[in-house]
Amino acid sequence: MDPLLMAQALGPTEQHHLLVARQMQALSFAVHIPLVCFGIAFPAMVLFMEWWGMRTGDPLYRTIARRWSRIMVALFAVGVITGTVLSFEMGVLWPNFTATFGAVFGLGFAIEGFSFFMEAIFIGIYAYGWDRLSPRLHLLSGIPIVITGFTGSWMVIAVNGWMNHPGGFRIVNGQAVDIHPWKALFANPYLWHELVHMYIAGYIVTGFVVAGCYAFARLRGRWTRYERTAIAVPLTIAVLASPVQVLVGDWAARDVAANQPTKLAALEGLGQTERGAPEHLLGWYQDGRVKWGVRIPRLLSFLSFHNFNARVEGLDAVPERDQPPVNVVRFAFQTMVGIGTLMAILGVIVLIVRVRKRRLPESKWIYMALVAAAPLSVVALIAGWVTTEVGRQPWVVYHVMRTNQAVTGAGGVPVGYAALWVVYILVAIAVVWILRRLARAPLSLPTTTAAEEV
Repeated sequence: MDPLLMAQALGPTEQHHLLVARQMQALSFAVHIPLVCFGIAFPAMVLFMEWWGMRTGDPLYRTIARRWSRIMVALFAVGVITGTVLSFEMGVLWPNFTATFGAVFGLGFAIEGFSFFMEAIFIGIYAYGWDRLSPRLHLLSGIPIVITGFTGSWMVIAVNGWMNHPGGFRIVNGQAVDIHPWKALFANPYLWHELVHMYIAGYIVTGFVVAGCYAFARLRGRWTRYERTAIAVPLTIAVLASPVQVLVGDWAARDVAANQPTKLAALEGLGQTERGAPEHLLGWYQDGRVKWGVRIPRLLSFLSFHNFNARVEGLDAVPERDQPPVNVVRFAFQTMVGIGTLMAILGVIVLIVRVRKRRLPESKWIYMALVAAAPLSVVALIAGWVTTEVGRQPWVVYHVMRTNQAVTGAGGVPVGYAALWVVYILVAIAVVWILRRLARAPLSLPTTTAAEEV
């Protein structure tokens, strides 16, 4: 069935607080998504450090893993709060979306919920088993944390991939029928670039944030064997993943060009459909073109289709009511790409130093860059999700259901939005307090004569 006919079958809902509802949802995503990155990558880092300690017999690695595990537990607890808020918002703010398509994506959220409970159980076992389980059994108890962190976020990304490239159902009389959840979620070609892109981003963000903390210690004059050892794993992961993300980003952009041409046109500010379309760096989209930007001829056609003369669909291909807010999407996209490029360059520099000199960098400028990369990686992550979600507007399910058809008709949304800000501010204060206490906890270093550099 034609997607536009399906969209017409779903009537609009009167809502005077649509923008506030969207901002409320965006706030929750912006708070929760960095925690998802730590849920994806941090358990693997903790387990690797513990495993390396078992293999080498050096107790310092186990000490680092144990301290990191406390941070892992604290961030998981915060993620429970923000994830619960998100789950409530899905039903409260967007009841028409969940009522119409719940049977399509419900399997994904059911698996995500099961993964969450399994992760909670094994995090409890892992956290309280340090002195109660044998080292081998304790290490094994952490493996389900890594697996469930993967499967839980995989299901959410699968639902988002379906929202961007819907399938596995038909709309009859305003209801989804002939539903095939497996086809909708897991046989969706749009899923795979989103999945890989997000997982690499998870390791980049976690790696740079953790490495940035130890880089800050280095600039403050604390550079014992503990800091040198602790920075090695997250730094290595971040600098290896950053250049790879550039290639994955190319893959994602070509999928967007093929399946969501209007989003691509908004990303690049392409007002008119044309062959040999140019790329514009920076600038402001106005009156159907980019002003004050740096124009690179034919580059957009090449990046989108690997053909300098390829035809690229512009914003003129769809009515204005079907176009996303171009400058919001362009700014988010160029922020993501700009920061990602800088992190990739930083990663290459650090890798060159590690390979050629077989040691950690010594230049304070590199450590200053690592400190800056910690918050910038989070900014790039959020900008990437703004690109994905706002670039899909005005559709909540692409070419099937509009956002104003999905939103609640109830009042009180501004009150809930204000309350949410208060909750998140209090949570942020609590997180900072907890992490500072954990960082200042006495460091029980093992007695060792080892003095080798990492």
